[in-house]
Amino acid sequence: MSQDNFETDEYEYYLTRFNLVDRAERRSRKASQGSKKAPSPVVERAESRELEEEFTTTYQPGRYEEGWLLSSLRPFYDQGLISDVLAQVKGGKEASVYRCAGHPTTGHEWLAAKVYRPRKFRNLRNDKMYRQGREILGSDGSPVKKNDDRVMRAIGKKTAFGMEVAHTSWLMHEYITLQQLHRAGAAVPEPLAVGENAILMSYLGDARRAAPTLHEVHLDLDEAEVLFAEVLRNIELMLTQGLIHGDLSAYNILYWEGKITLIDFPQVTRSQSNSDARFILERDLARVCDYFAGQGVACDADTLIEELWLRYIGPQEEELWFPSDMFD
Repeated sequence: MSQDNFETDEYEYYLTRFNLVDRAERRSRKASQGSKKAPSPVVERAESRELEEEFTTTYQPGRYEEGWLLSSLRPFYDQGLISDVLAQVKGGKEASVYRCAGHPTTGHEWLAAKVYRPRKFRNLRNDKMYRQGREILGSDGSPVKKNDDRVMRAIGKKTAFGMEVAHTSWLMHEYITLQQLHRAGAAVPEPLAVGENAILMSYLGDARRAAPTLHEVHLDLDEAEVLFAEVLRNIELMLTQGLIHGDLSAYNILYWEGKITLIDFPQVTRSQSNSDARFILERDLARVCDYFAGQGVACDADTLIEELWLRYIGPQEEELWFPSDMFD
């Protein structure tokens, strides 16, 4: 399949998934796949207006954001979990986060909705490294059978169906990890619901702004030492659950009212079954230590990795060494 056809098929898939065009429009577009001209934004906006008639929001999404955003969040509205989308609080290559008005029955004034961007706008780097030892999860969170040749072939060939399966698996791994860690007492957002393309969770911040990330904050030494110990507690707690964050740094730790919250878990790694687990944990610890060392905290990433690896994973296999003349 050529790159042009692959991109056309991928775009066709997302138009279909988010109901942005009707069947007649899709047939017309498929018949003219040879053209590289992009579909008219007018069609996209007209269809998204139909969604807005049922689910209107205070936040005004951009032209190309409108359709997939409202479609992704409408299930939470229909379930009586949110009553409005108020603002975008974080934009990213893989996902954007929105502050939503929580329905009174949730007990939350505000909720955070993490909405994954359509795959053509995403850039999950080195995803193969994180997928090692991880099962492929379906939309209900249960593992897909390894002998399901149809699914495995689709993922390998990156068909529209394969992309949907891979996308769902990434999202479900993040949601289930949040559930597992929240139950275990980790400092993570409370997950409330998951949809085909979004996760709804507790919100940190106020009406003016969302909680900043640690890299935006300067701490005095006493507070920095307390928060460093709290980050280490969470890293250890994850290891007791057989998990490594996979992308931990001051950019993925929120700071609000003197407390920290770890976020962004799509790259969560299995500590026991991923051959790159030690490298990934070393990198997480090095990034954390870099930040806290800048706040005056004494921390040694090399010593920490040795202690944590030995305690939770097990000793490394040592190479056997023989003197060069032993077999003379």
